Amino acid sequence: MAELSKFWHRVQVITGVIAGTLVLLALVYQPGITSKQLTELEKIQLRGYTRILTLNSAATYFLDIEGPSGFEYQLARWFSESIGVEAGFITVSQFSDLYTELLFGTGDFVASGLSENESEYSSTVLYGPHYYQVQSQVVYRKGNVERPRSMEDIIDADVHVIRGSSQAAQLRELKSDYPDLIWTEVDDIATEELIELVDSGEVDYIIADSHAIALQRRFFPELRIAFEPGQPRQLRWAYNQSTDDSLASAIDSFFKQIKEDGRLEQLIHRHYGQVAKFNYSDIKTFTNHMETRLPKYQSMFEQEAVKVEIDWRLLASIGYQESLWNPRARSPTGVRGLMMLTQATAKQMKVTNRLDAEQSIGGGARYFASVLKRIPAQITEPDRTWLALASYNVGFGHVEDARIIAETRGHDPNKWIDVKKSLPLLARKKWYKGTKYGYARGWEPVKYVENIRQYFEYLTGHEVKSMRDSGELDKLGPREGLPIAPSL
Repeated sequence: MAELSKFWHRVQVITGVIAGTLVLLALVYQPGITSKQLTELEKIQLRGYTRILTLNSAATYFLDIEGPSGFEYQLARWFSESIGVEAGFITVSQFSDLYTELLFGTGDFVASGLSENESEYSSTVLYGPHYYQVQSQVVYRKGNVERPRSMEDIIDADVHVIRGSSQAAQLRELKSDYPDLIWTEVDDIATEELIELVDSGEVDYIIADSHAIALQRRFFPELRIAFEPGQPRQLRWAYNQSTDDSLASAIDSFFKQIKEDGRLEQLIHRHYGQVAKFNYSDIKTFTNHMETRLPKYQSMFEQEAVKVEIDWRLLASIGYQESLWNPRARSPTGVRGLMMLTQATAKQMKVTNRLDAEQSIGGGARYFASVLKRIPAQITEPDRTWLALASYNVGFGHVEDARIIAETRGHDPNKWIDVKKSLPLLARKKWYKGTKYGYARGWEPVKYVENIRQYFEYLTGHEVKSMRDSGELDKLGPREGLPIAPSL
């Protein structure tokens, strides 16, 4: 499957190059026009699309439930639109390949969190304006190792960095001050996987960029920032030197424009403004909301749950995970309402006002029911519901990829306990490069499902206790097909 995926990727790239070349040749060989008259920008515009080199990661470019996403993806798409062409992305397998592929002419520019003077190739390329500031950070897991306070504390430690990254260059510079300093440089890996290795105890310390770390720390609450070596760095795009400055001028103008009109600030806030850790397991907060907020919406959950034949407490748990039962909730990415529906999902579910609690709950119920129906018939409860929840969060295609990986690893693709072990592997190139839908932040649906399970079990326990106290426990009827007392 991996080889077939690579093959079709190459076919698509080659086809695009051929098509662009034919258009270019047709123009070049018209009377009075020579290739020397075409600027770098004109060549891209004639081709009809940019060739953007990037990495498959949470901070750059990845396939989300709604389609392509990522901070660099959005920036590059905006730039492509500004010069009147489509955005074309070429993902490379490892950080160290970004510069070499650029120098080989594979792409027009690199949009992947680069900075000046971080590579041996830095002097051979040009850089655009800075658009975000980051800082190297040393990360460790509380309880696994002692917190280091400075470089002296990690001289003999197990330290990992990504090969070719600014952190690798930084350690080489520090070697003169700390001759005994040792570290391991790894290939074919993203910051997400490095963080996962620290959390699992396989690696003691990593050094990576603050923005990439911030995106992941909320999913690994035991991770800590030890200290920040070196000075802050400014992220920039990189492109090749040329006989003209048309591409450089276009990039400069683009960044000047989005800084002036506020789009850059909004994009930074959307991706990095809401990444602080949120304590979903705080049972006191949940209990308070259950007593003060849930009563306003419980009848709506019950009514809509009957229509789609699911447990109202499960639907309510989804609502709490999405918005904390806040009908006016809004995320930086534009999803809104109590069930946090996207515009596309709201339209599909015929919801005209996402801020109307009743409409939102109804739309969320119908959408989850539609996802549940897509789960293969051979999967039984409660696994059927847990896999549907994961699909509701990350997308049905990514969950199917994880099921295939689970089967490949000798696990049961119909059991949540096995599939949830494979979902995080969708963030590892070793695994996602052979899948149909590619990279995904696979740990997110795992956390999403486990949170909802906790809320569901708490609501169930609270209801049973109330009925026991009131003497109505014997009136509790059968719940066929519903996820009662699920097991891990």
